[in-house]
Amino acid sequence: MVDGESDQLDADKLGTGIAIGLPIGVALGVAVDNIGMGIAIGVSIGVAFGVAWGDS
Repeated sequence: MVDGESDQLDADKLGTGIAIGLPIGVALGVAVDNIGMGIAIGVSIGVAFGVAWGDS
């Protein structure tokens, strides 16, 4: 780890990941007629993107 770098997730990258993942999940939810499941999947995708970008 670089000096001064923290182990915490970068909130901007996490927010960006959720902003990208949520519409994907909503579209999926509309396609399968279950918007709640789509939102849950979208947030999960977004968190995964945010964590992956935070590690880079």
